[in-house]
Amino acid sequence: MDNNAYLLRCTSTGQAILIDAANEAGRLIELIGDTPVGTIVTTHRHADHWQALPEVAEHTGAEVVAHPADADFLPVTAGRRVEHGEVLRFGDAEVSVIHLRGHTPGSIAIRYDAGGRLADGPHVFTGDSLFPGGVGKTNSPEDFTSLLNDVSERLFGQLPDGTWVYPGHGKDTTLGAERPHLDEWRERGW
Repeated sequence: MDNNAYLLRCTSTGQAILIDAANEAGRLIELIGDTPVGTIVTTHRHADHWQALPEVAEHTGAEVVAHPADADFLPVTAGRRVEHGEVLRFGDAEVSVIHLRGHTPGSIAIRYDAGGRLADGPHVFTGDSLFPGGVGKTNSPEDFTSLLNDVSERLFGQLPDGTWVYPGHGKDTTLGAERPHLDEWRERGW
């Protein structure tokens, strides 16, 4: 399904965090190489975002992280269940968790901003909650409203236009490129 997986590495220690062990375990293990991965974050419960998780988690010995509302749907035990605002550390770097309800009850995005030192703005890894052109698929008007409200408040309302968005599928975008379309998405509905 052309899923994206993201490997973030601390430049001072070499420690890393993997976001979505989606598929092709051998390819992910090759990408990881000898990089010490201590954490694997699963952005949500859908199988196309964790098919390689058992093998990659076993290979790395990494702690699996997910939101409590989605953790029990994973094929391995989530050693850490995270809520909105929690911080995950890897080496001298850290990322924060943004809970975006609607695509699934426990969908999360991961924000990296290097302690505010990134010249081009933060980077947000959104799973299936935000893509170029709109929010992710939802199953009801209520879920759509919940997701669009969370994306509007917790991403667009908190982060600058230069924020890079890395979705679970396809190409990246910026909040600035997507911001003008928020009202259009709301009108379009689910």
